[in-house]
Amino acid sequence: MLQTQSPAKHNQILGQSIKHPKSPDFGDINDFTVPPAKRLKRNDTIDDDEPVPSSPRPHPRQIPGSDAETEIEDTSRVENAQKTDIETALPPVTIDQEAIDDYEVNVWTDRTTERLIMSHEERMIRRSERKRGSIYVDAFNLALNTVLEEESHLFDKAEMKVFEIWRGLDYETQYLYVRLFLRKTSAWHRINSLGYENDIGYMGQAIAVLQTTRKLPVSLTDADDNPGELEAPKGTSLEATFRFADKSEEEITSLEEASSLLKLDELKVLAKEAKVQGRNKAELLKALQNHSRRQSGLGWVCLRRSDTESSTRSTGTAREDFEESIKDQNPTQENRDDYFIRKIMHDITGRCIRLSLAPLKLFERVHLVFYRSTEWTEKSLTTIILAQIARRNFPEFIVSRSANIFPSRSLLLEFEAAVRTQFRVDNILEFNGPPSPAQLQEILDICDEVYPRWRALLKEEQQKEDDVYESGEGAYLRRLSPAWVYTRVLHKGTSIHAKLKNYKKEHKLLDELLAQGLFHASRRGAWYQRKALLEEHYMPALTPAENRSDDMQGKYWRKIALQTCEVGLEDNLVHIIYHYDLQKRVTKLEKSLKIPKRAQHDFGHVRLTKPSEVTIEGTRVEMDTSSKSGLGRRNSSPHPNRRGAKTIWLDPLEDEAECSVEAMCLSHYRSQGWKGYHCEGSIVRTLFGYLFYDVLFTYIPNVFQTPYQTCPLDLHTDAFYPSRLSEINHRLAEIANGEAETIIKRVWDEHAERKTCIVGLDWTYALEDLLEIVRLFDGQALGTICKVIAQDYGQRGGGVPDLFLWHMERREIMFAEVKSENDRLSDTQRLWIHVLTGAGIRVELCNAVAKKVIHR
Repeated sequence: MLQTQSPAKHNQILGQSIKHPKSPDFGDINDFTVPPAKRLKRNDTIDDDEPVPSSPRPHPRQIPGSDAETEIEDTSRVENAQKTDIETALPPVTIDQEAIDDYEVNVWTDRTTERLIMSHEERMIRRSERKRGSIYVDAFNLALNTVLEEESHLFDKAEMKVFEIWRGLDYETQYLYVRLFLRKTSAWHRINSLGYENDIGYMGQAIAVLQTTRKLPVSLTDADDNPGELEAPKGTSLEATFRFADKSEEEITSLEEASSLLKLDELKVLAKEAKVQGRNKAELLKALQNHSRRQSGLGWVCLRRSDTESSTRSTGTAREDFEESIKDQNPTQENRDDYFIRKIMHDITGRCIRLSLAPLKLFERVHLVFYRSTEWTEKSLTTIILAQIARRNFPEFIVSRSANIFPSRSLLLEFEAAVRTQFRVDNILEFNGPPSPAQLQEILDICDEVYPRWRALLKEEQQKEDDVYESGEGAYLRRLSPAWVYTRVLHKGTSIHAKLKNYKKEHKLLDELLAQGLFHASRRGAWYQRKALLEEHYMPALTPAENRSDDMQGKYWRKIALQTCEVGLEDNLVHIIYHYDLQKRVTKLEKSLKIPKRAQHDFGHVRLTKPSEVTIEGTRVEMDTSSKSGLGRRNSSPHPNRRGAKTIWLDPLEDEAECSVEAMCLSHYRSQGWKGYHCEGSIVRTLFGYLFYDVLFTYIPNVFQTPYQTCPLDLHTDAFYPSRLSEINHRLAEIANGEAETIIKRVWDEHAERKTCIVGLDWTYALEDLLEIVRLFDGQALGTICKVIAQDYGQRGGGVPDLFLWHMERREIMFAEVKSENDRLSDTQRLWIHVLTGAGIRVELCNAVAKKVIHR
């Protein structure tokens, strides 16, 4: 995780080599999305992009497209899917084909040597004799075996029989299934272009085994009706018989299904034969299907040439040949579709295979239980095994995989149904343009339907919190409760009420969301803000005055709004990023209510100031974008005037060496006696790793499920903060009392030699520098930074200003955000500037200006 990197020349500070490796736990700072750090506009709500249960992948059993469109396996799931909690907790490992091959070679045999010394027949015999293995099958079976060891109560008799049959399958059959499982699971795959010849010796046999029909015992569990769900998806339940994969010759019965398997060039040939036209694949498909229906309606397919001699003579030779081919194929067919289906399936695509939906959904449920997530990828499967063989040192903690994440099968199925309901809501609001009034009403109807069940689950969870859970274990468990998803759905409902100006209903729902403290703690600040706004501006006109005049009614509700803000500021679960806006509203309401000065709140300790702006002049290099030099491609944008494009500058303190704009500004500060790093938050996360090591690895049930973790599973969720509230507050008090230096020394002494993998902690930072930094840091200010990170580690990792600086003589800490001429602040950067200035830490905005431009 912490590989040694050579120091950049322009980052040498006062003769000391400063290394700037990028944190392995964070990508580009712009990859993170957070709420804007500005006061809410009227009718706006903040919707944190906190990790939530991922929406399910739909499994339409119509044919979405041929997997044979390319020979490359689908990777969209890897690119678009969120990481599972397990992935975020494991150390960074190389996930590529080379790493996978190394694993398989080390565990079994050197396949390269085997290929060289053996013939094909000998390899087939050898493979059948020895134990086979693949990282994909190993990971798939690891998940299955782990779940069945601890949580087999979540599966009924029929499902357990499926697992028993699966374990009895040979290696090659399991391998083929797992590889298809990682591809487009709802698509047909052409058997003649599957690949895997190097791994599967008898493809036909493996396919036949997957497509064999097998009997199952009768399941005694009935499907439950879940709130908000229209109906259970068809084909997802096991019946008296099942098979692992479908046969195209039995399942594909319509021209629409068959034609969608074609590649574009294949479709063009068929369209030309049928004399139909279209500009793209969709139009060609539609034209072909319309042509077939028209000809079927005329009934000409059943006519013989002798019956239509005069008409056929006028159509020309091409038409005669086409009709003759139809007669030869099937002289009694009544529907033109049959000919096209036969031609597509027999002459073009050949036989196809698709995973059957019922066992597929069952295995997805297994992965949900194993990964504690509804989304996983090929990378998810391989990461945990590669982490096991990675040569790393890990912290010492108690591994605890709980069997009560889902207490019962019915709650697991309800959670799945709740996620599908959430997907419906998100699909309306986010994926299909502006929703119509009917769609908005549909969301409100869903909210009304899930509301009673949400209330019942809240009561159950509160009882568990009071009587069952210990050590904060409930916080992480609740993320996989249906009530967690229902809470998010109801949160979305508040924004619908706001759009429709149903302010009274919105206020009531916000009141109920705030009355519970178990779900979605990260949204509480936004709920308080919106509730106070409604009470100040809308509720006076929407509620009975009870003999109060209009002025008194307004004053009455402004007092309630003031109380709402005060409660929000006192709420330990409200993130600190919301405090400033709540404090501003308190000050405004107190002035409006004419509260005496001595009785008003004093927020003088909130030292919020605007960052000072400085201008740093330098020499910028403009590269010739037509040049084929590697440097030009690597360091300059083909659009140099585009906002946000990277620029190249010269470092005056390093013999005019080329560098980034941040390095140029860093050199400017060095010339003024500052020490510092261009680290973009890496040093902040490193300080957090040192100071909160004990808190990170405090025993909490369920959050350490493998011995290869660099952090608890809930660190990147909003369950981390409330489940360790006591420990966090205790550590913040120690930091405020000046004990940060002692804590860092202790962690360094215990772990520096082994370079223990701790999330965010970069061992290449010199201990002397870290100790200097914490001596200069105001304890309250350092504690504020750590608190923000602890409250939302996943979302607050990006946006920290580019440069971290300290000045020993001035005894001052400073952050600097560097902006070149074509750059501007992002929302994440504004948020961190807001937090840092609010904590009394100096922040400068460095505007880099080119006093000279060199063309190269």
